[in-house]
Amino acid sequence: MERVSRLRAWLLLMFFLLVLVLFSARLYKLQIVDTKGDTDNTEVFTTLTRVKAARGDILDRNGNILIGNRASYDLVFNHYVITSADNTNNHLLRLVNKCRELGIEYIDHFPVTKERPFEYTIDDYTTAWRGYFQSYLYERSMDSDITAPLLVETLKARYKIPAEWSDADARAVVGMRYEFDLRGVVNLPTYTFLEDVSDEDLSALLELNIPGLMVESSTVREYYTPYAAHILGTMGAMTKEQWDKVDYAQQYEGGPKYYMDAQVGQSGFEAAFEQYLHGEDGMRIDNVDKTGAIISQEYRKGDEPRAGNNVETTIDINLQIVAEDALADQIAYLQDPTRNTSGDGNDVEGAAVVVMKVKTGEILACASYPTYNLQTYNDEYEEILKQDFDPLFNRAFHASYPPGSTYKMCTLVAAMEAGLVTSDEIIKDGGIYLEYKEDYFTPTCLIWSNYGYTHGELVAWQALMVSCNYYFYELGNRLATTTGGKKALDDTAKGLGLGEPTGIELNEDIGHRANEETKKMLYTGNKAGFYVGNVILAAIGQDENKFSPLQLCVYASTLANQGVRMRATFLNRVVSSDYRSLVYENEPEIMSELKISDATYNAYVEGMVNVISGGRGTARETMKGLGVTVAGKTGTAQTGMLGSDHGAFICFAPAEDPEIAIAVYGEKAAHGATLGLCAKAIIQYYFENNERAGSVAAYENTLG
Repeated sequence: MERVSRLRAWLLLMFFLLVLVLFSARLYKLQIVDTKGDTDNTEVFTTLTRVKAARGDILDRNGNILIGNRASYDLVFNHYVITSADNTNNHLLRLVNKCRELGIEYIDHFPVTKERPFEYTIDDYTTAWRGYFQSYLYERSMDSDITAPLLVETLKARYKIPAEWSDADARAVVGMRYEFDLRGVVNLPTYTFLEDVSDEDLSALLELNIPGLMVESSTVREYYTPYAAHILGTMGAMTKEQWDKVDYAQQYEGGPKYYMDAQVGQSGFEAAFEQYLHGEDGMRIDNVDKTGAIISQEYRKGDEPRAGNNVETTIDINLQIVAEDALADQIAYLQDPTRNTSGDGNDVEGAAVVVMKVKTGEILACASYPTYNLQTYNDEYEEILKQDFDPLFNRAFHASYPPGSTYKMCTLVAAMEAGLVTSDEIIKDGGIYLEYKEDYFTPTCLIWSNYGYTHGELVAWQALMVSCNYYFYELGNRLATTTGGKKALDDTAKGLGLGEPTGIELNEDIGHRANEETKKMLYTGNKAGFYVGNVILAAIGQDENKFSPLQLCVYASTLANQGVRMRATFLNRVVSSDYRSLVYENEPEIMSELKISDATYNAYVEGMVNVISGGRGTARETMKGLGVTVAGKTGTAQTGMLGSDHGAFICFAPAEDPEIAIAVYGEKAAHGATLGLCAKAIIQYYFENNERAGSVAAYENTLG
């Protein structure tokens, strides 16, 4: 019996020794092996933090920064730290209340309205965010059809929100707890609570000592000029439609990756050159203790942030300023009845001007009136929407207008190249074109309608100088009644760039030429036909001819190039983020070549020069006093509406060796000649400042 008792005692002792060994081994693993010798019992949390990369700068052709970046601060959460802290909900409510006090709107992706009655806002989010929400519901064993009010109540219970809290307070904290919890469901970086926090607000929020709330350096877009708003463009969060494009993140071969909440270009250069400007965000591994103190930080391999490249555009910001100011001054004059006492054009509305290099297609200036200031765009957006004539609408290449008499060079080229008229053939202006009087079609020359007399006998260049409608009615009739004549006119207009894409990197309105296809597209029945009368009206720029001011500038440039049409472009070159290396250099590109004989070229150039300097030139008064020979053409186009006619003016200079082409268009400006004043200011600045030499030497020095 004594031997049995001793055996039991030994067995019990051995059992206790075994348990002690097991506990010792477990303790050794936890304190020595797992901590790699660091036995101070510090709790370490590891999170991924996305580090935003700077977007590239946008510059003008001379290296002036038009859009850049300024340093800013974001507030981000380490969700492990805040959720491990005592009184998490109270900390978050203090933060929410301080934001309310300061008038700050923070980032919240919880897809439920912030006030009762609670409703889903899931449609406001991208496919990716909707997918994250569904994953959250699944992982938390909640029905995907759960109602919004029930979801809020369920999460209030899950996150132990006090019952006495208001609905708004409970919803606010639930939204933040959802953001934290979501990081445990899907692979998302740390939650960015606020972006671009001011110094004052940053100090006020940090004084709260909210556990896990950290400051991250970032950048935001900065506009360095109040000009060129329509072409510089805007930034914004990636839209649902953009993200839903399956290939958006990979749409540029070798380009940057995108995250679903990326800021991307939404219009203008920001959108057109997105592939170059967008930087690639980095992903940093942060190790912090339970107080939020940083233990270590390092970038995940291959995930260092990479800044975007810098884009040098073709725009000359100084010439852009001249163009915008001259256009605004001219509109102000027309609208002022105390100065514009004739009343013609007092009802002028919008306008546009485009300036292009003839031999390369580079756009030097592109302005639309009325305009707005991108520097104050966000603050003034609602007021801009209330202004007359839609300042946000870019008339330079999103509007289509009848070209009026600026089209007459096209008609002359078509007729001369088809052998239907020579440069020295005399056509007598009869005032009223009576060829089809039996069909009750009797178009008149404008001078006859206004004053009761005619231009008399004219040759080609004289007809352009005085803009004689009768002369071009006759050419239109010859084209309409000659086999292949209609096609010749349409082919000529196409070759000169009218009704054709210009090649610019931004979206544009293509407009349309007056031809059979356009008629069928716009009308049915008898109106769908393209008859002789249509061709006669088209010959003076009427009927269904409608083109953008940009296309009119390309047209003027192609005339200056004797039929060689260059691709219009806003892109000069792309350089690396540090300005040390060349990434891409844009080269001039020929879009098409229209055969124009020397005789035809000389005829229309002589006519256009005399429009400016001839004794009866339609722009002789507004364009006099220039130190360079200019070839130009005025145009007046009927609108079919009450009020003044539209006005158009195109030109190129110097006439003997063209360098730049200009197109100006004014809605209800009454006469094209008055718009010549805008072109005059541009020509004076361009040549007096010797811009043609290209002042980029200082910028080139930075490229090494």
